[in-house]
Amino acid sequence: MAAPEEHDSPTEAPQPAVQEEETKTFKDLGVTDVLCEACDQLGWTKPTKIQIEAIPLALQGRDIIGLAETGSGKTGAFALPILNALLETPQRLFALVLTPTRELAFQISEQFEALGSSIGVQSAVIVGGIDSMSQSLALAKKPHVIIATPGRLIDHLENTKGFNLRALKYLVMDEADRILNMDFETEVDKILKVIPRDRKTFLFSATMTKKVQKLQRAALKNPVKCAVSSKYQTVEKLQQYYLFIPSKFKDTYLVYILNELAGNSFMIFCSTCNNTQRTALLLRNLGFTAIPLHGQMSQSKRLGSLNKFKAKARSILLATDVASRGLDIPHVDVVVNFDIPTHSKDYIHRVGRTARAGRSGKAITFVTQYDVELFQRIEHLIGKKLPVFPTQDDEVMMLTERVTEAQRFARMELREHGEKKKRVREDTGDNDDTEGAMGVRNKVAGGKMKKRKGR
Repeated sequence: MAAPEEHDSPTEAPQPAVQEEETKTFKDLGVTDVLCEACDQLGWTKPTKIQIEAIPLALQGRDIIGLAETGSGKTGAFALPILNALLETPQRLFALVLTPTRELAFQISEQFEALGSSIGVQSAVIVGGIDSMSQSLALAKKPHVIIATPGRLIDHLENTKGFNLRALKYLVMDEADRILNMDFETEVDKILKVIPRDRKTFLFSATMTKKVQKLQRAALKNPVKCAVSSKYQTVEKLQQYYLFIPSKFKDTYLVYILNELAGNSFMIFCSTCNNTQRTALLLRNLGFTAIPLHGQMSQSKRLGSLNKFKAKARSILLATDVASRGLDIPHVDVVVNFDIPTHSKDYIHRVGRTARAGRSGKAITFVTQYDVELFQRIEHLIGKKLPVFPTQDDEVMMLTERVTEAQRFARMELREHGEKKKRVREDTGDNDDTEGAMGVRNKVAGGKMKKRKGR
């Protein structure tokens, strides 16, 4: 089934210029009828650019390097060819998808299950932060597709009896640049050693870094390159702004923006877990429905937070870069870079959470006196000069008093939570970051902290 081998270096996929106008359906790309129906049910009416380029080549059995910005339908570009091939030659442990973050793994697995529901595809998610015993049981059932983060997968390959990937036919590395940036290199090398050489490999990445090129040489045979965007770029429908403010007024300006753009859903990026938690408490004290998502939360809490936000039960999600890649939450209207990203490439990923799949969105970056250089780097990377977000400074300053008080409560609660965590290490029930356990009470009456009876 493989196409004749003519090239050694990655060949550029021919740009379908005329064809693109006619090729509107998944059927035209060569996807089987069952999967076309599944796409219709998911509301995927016509394929995206990356899918138009990658799917026909993948169906011919070529190795692929896909370069496309976030929100461009990359998951579909590798899921459909894999399911198509699985229908032709059904077997267990057919494909492995490696992702950098746990949330992305769950999201990809949802797409596989949704696309493959009519043909009975089973997938297993193998990530850290979740009991490995239940994962071993899931692997013992031999699912068709495994979606994993590299570390935990190695764990199972070494320790779970009877589990191996010797029959693997497809390997996908999604967000490959991030997998390598998170220093998973040694893990990826180990995984490449224990899977068959005779396989199809898809490598998807929003940015082509040196490490990704090295990986491409090691893992891919005669690949075709499908680049939808070679430049680092952000979507056209995204309105990007910046705010130049003194760092001590960051919280106040954040509250002002949340009030100004009320009614939208927000994703606010902070640089540390601690700051994420602090800002979430601060906003809750001011009556906003904010919810944190960061690496120090247990996995079930992280998924809980994400689901509450997806279900629109909360309108503000505060996150570290854990959530900056791949997460597809359709209704994010505004992304706020509360702390400017230190790597300019992360900016592309963060703002890629909004204006997805043809919708419009706003991104606002806070620039303090310490961030000027970082901000200039970002402008240089995307090749745009960003406009200032208009604010009424006198209105902002009127909020100062309320914000300062909320900051104080947030600090007290954080400290209290820290002490409580120390006291109750063994009792996992208390290691909780929902409203109740973080001691977020409805506005503190009379400014007195009430002692809560043993929770």
